[in-house]
Amino acid sequence: MLKEAKKARAAAPKPVKDADLPVARRPKLTRAQKKEQIRDALFTAAAKVVGEHGYSNAQVAMITAQASVAQGTFYNYFESQQDLLDQLLPTIGQAMLAFIKDASSDAHSEIEREEKSFRAFFEFLKINPDFYRILYEAEVFAPEAYQRHNESVARGYVRVLERALDRGELKVADKRELEAIAQMLMGARHYLCMRFARRGKGSISLPEWVVDAYMTVVKGGIYR
Repeated sequence: MLKEAKKARAAAPKPVKDADLPVARRPKLTRAQKKEQIRDALFTAAAKVVGEHGYSNAQVAMITAQASVAQGTFYNYFESQQDLLDQLLPTIGQAMLAFIKDASSDAHSEIEREEKSFRAFFEFLKINPDFYRILYEAEVFAPEAYQRHNESVARGYVRVLERALDRGELKVADKRELEAIAQMLMGARHYLCMRFARRGKGSISLPEWVVDAYMTVVKGGIYR
């Protein structure tokens, strides 16, 4: 019996370990995918460098080192350092708008959407602390990019307000007022961020009572 058991164990297949399994090959990236990957890496690196050192001290060598690419590679994607800086804010700005849109997509009313959007803006700053410096230094060092970004955000805000107006949720009689209101709300986020959501070079959670104060003003002054 013992001999038979030993023979049976010897003949039985050995358990396969993870280390014995062949490593699955990753699919090779296409040329276009590689270019997009490097471009994204340069944008990410530029955001980090500008966030840490500011526009005036950001150098191509610092950006390429952060992105782990050769310095000469930079010029395959951007004409100059300024070209990258001019594209940086609008690119991150679109990511911010997509983040806010996703965070507020399940709102049941426009006033609920406003609160979710407000909270999402400050959450985006916590996740991307470099964005604050990129945004507010751009007015001096990348003015065209700053203007494009502001116009893009304002257009999106006006569309939201137009939808609320069409639903009868706003205390607004003249549709022309919507652009002015959008600029006021954008300004409120800017100053509340400076005062309550910054600590050193980083971003912190906005106090809940600040959210309550903002929504009290918005509900009482704009929304029905």
